[in-house]
Parts: sequence; structure tokens; C-alpha cells
Amino acid sequence: MNTKEIQISDYNYPLPDERIAKYPLARRDQSKLLVYDKGEVSDDVFCNLPQHLPQGALMVFNNTRVIQARMHFRKSTGALIEIFLLEPAQPADYEQMFQTRESCQWLCLVGNLKKWKEGTLVRELEIKGEHIEIRAMRKGEAGTSHLVVFEWDNSSVSFAEILDAVGELPIPPYLNRETEESDKTTYQTVYSKIKGSVAAPTAGLHFTPEVLSALDAHGIDREEVTLHVGAGTFKPVKSADIGHHEMHTEYIAVHRRTLEKLLAHGCQAIAVGTTSVRTLESLYYMGLKVLSNPDISEEELHVSQWEPYREVKSEEVKSEEVKGEEVKSEQSLRALLDWMDRRQLTVLHSSTQIIIAPGYDYKIVRMLVTNFHQPQSTLLLLVSAFVHGDWHRIYDYALSHDFRFLSYGDSSLLIP
Repeated sequence: MNTKEIQISDYNYPLPDERIAKYPLARRDQSKLLVYDKGEVSDDVFCNLPQHLPQGALMVFNNTRVIQARMHFRKSTGALIEIFLLEPAQPADYEQMFQTRESCQWLCLVGNLKKWKEGTLVRELEIKGEHIEIRAMRKGEAGTSHLVVFEWDNSSVSFAEILDAVGELPIPPYLNRETEESDKTTYQTVYSKIKGSVAAPTAGLHFTPEVLSALDAHGIDREEVTLHVGAGTFKPVKSADIGHHEMHTEYIAVHRRTLEKLLAHGCQAIAVGTTSVRTLESLYYMGLKVLSNPDISEEELHVSQWEPYREVKSEEVKSEEVKGEEVKSEQSLRALLDWMDRRQLTVLHSSTQIIIAPGYDYKIVRMLVTNFHQPQSTLLLLVSAFVHGDWHRIYDYALSHDFRFLSYGDSSLLIP
């Protein structure tokens, strides 16, 4: 099968609005869990997840934290302008960005753009008892996004504090409701740490401290990666075939110890969520790049959309050890770890645009915990690739057994 020729219409299914969970359950871990185990489908309660997992396995979580990415400014004319933060531009590093004082620049989406042709937007606020004025100015365009400069008149206040004061949490558009105060808690995973996402890694929303403790008691080794989920995660596939769909880029951070853990577990992992999948699978292709170019830079490790579907010719691999054969996951991750050691890096920072669809050969992920995704979405393609095309039976079961769908809905454990 040529992956680029896949028709997105083949990945449609009826999803009535009443099956979309508008709010989470009162207790996260009481959500339903569909278990797909080598073709057999059953259901359970999420708190029983550890009982379905092999002892001693490695489970990988995405510890990104959702930021309050929506900012509203009102012009003197009364027009309301929404600025939706997409990714930091200056400084480009997320951690540095949130500690920035006095000014910064972001790539943003702008709502009601026709009313903001030029000029400066101003908003007044109070933080820690001090009056602050923040200004926003458009500086240029970058594709469908806009470069926006923010300036504020108090050097003791960080941009993170400004967002906490005036930003709004961006819940998914398909919930068709305004953000509520409760979403600030329920739309974050209990293990979220690193600010940067504009959408939650929703498979993780079912975990509670009690479930995490049960995983530990079951002998599951837990590890975390960071992939900052972009607004592109909601981007619909508008082309008839996926070959003409452009995947969004997302930024990842992986610690050296995570690569060591993966190698210790035979480069096999249970992924919590599709973002963890995309991060883990991208590591394999980053390792291939290192094998082809040992002096490659961090930026050049970026995994492009169709890279996994390109046949790597043996002459491209510089390492004599793996020439002339398919590069194993262990060889690829070992090369990446050695590359980090040569540069004395404890954390790998890079990006991925990987699209995982039928025809993809999984390299690291062996089990997947994930929610139920939108019809005709790239996430449904990822699931289909994982269960070797058997997604219809899973989704038919979920629809006929009253499972709740999408971000605040129920989840599944997939074991192909």
C-alpha cells in the first residue's frame, strides 16, 4: 500500500454529538477502558489498567502542561481581538520564554483580524497588587500565523505570570462551550510539569495518583518525555488523500536517562497517548540521521512528515556495524545516546512532523493507551496503523457499548 494514496474518507464513522463528552467524569479513573488484546475486545474500568499490563514493562508519559494560550484585547472602538499563542519566537525556547521580562515575541493566530489592521492593542491588569500595562503589536506574517510582539511595563513580572493572570485555557473547539474554571484542573494531567502545550495529551487525563501508585506496585517502570501539543492537532484533513495533507510541527524534549531506560527495556514501550507515540517513534529516525551524519546538529534531527516511508539506502549509513541491513531500534537509539554523550547533552531538544498512518512500521511502541479520536483525523490513522487496520471493530464496539468520545471521553488500551 502507498501510504500517500490513503483516502481519508475511508476513516470516517458516525459520531453523534451526544457521544462527545463535554465534561470529564467526577473521578478521572472511573472512566471506561476498552481493552483490545490481539483482536479480542472487552471493556473494564480505567483504574484496573495495571492488571492488563505485563509486569516490568516501561510506560512512557508526556509531561507537557497546557498554557492559558488565549489572550483577549479590546480596541478603543470596542472590537474584541483574540490572540492565540502557538509557539514562542523570541526567545524560541519554551522555558526561557515563560521567564522573560518586559518583552517577547510569539507566533499566533488572530481572531477578528480584519478589525486589527494596524496599531497597538493595550490591556491593563493587576499582578501581586501592582498595576501593569501589556501591549501587543503585529510584526509580520508566517504562513497562516502572525508574529506578535508583547511588551509590558514591569520588569519584576514574567510572561508566565501575565498568562496566569489574563490568559484563558484553550479547550478543544469541538466541545462547543466556553472555558470554565474547572477546566484549569480537569484539562491538565496530574503529572503535567513543562509548560508549552495549547492542547492536553488527553490519554493522560484518566490517570490519578492512585493509578500511578498501582502501576508502581505492579512493577511498571515509568518514564516521561515532553512533546508540546500544537493547535495543529485539531487541524482537519481537507485533502482527499493524505499525501496532500501537511502535518504540523511539534517540539520535543527527551532526557538522556529516557534513552537509557528504553535501551534497558529492549527499546519497547507502552505509550500513553498519541503524542508519546510520535515522540518515541521519532527517536528512531533521529538515530538514523546520526548514523548517516555523526556531526549532525540538534536542529537537523527534525523528523519530516514522510521520512519514515523513505527507504534508507545502506550507503547512507556511515556506521560499518549496520551497513547493508535494516537498522534495529537498539542500534538507532544507541547511536542517538552516543551522539548526546559526545555533546555532553543531558536533554535532547528537537522537533517532529512525523505522520503515522497505515503502512508505517512501529519501531518502539508495543502497547498504546489512547482516547477515541475524531473521524477522518490523522490520530485515527495512527491508531489504524497500530492495530493493523482493525480500527473499525474497536470503534464499533465503543459506539455500541456507550463509550464517551474525544478529549474528555473514555479511553482504550491497544495491544496489537
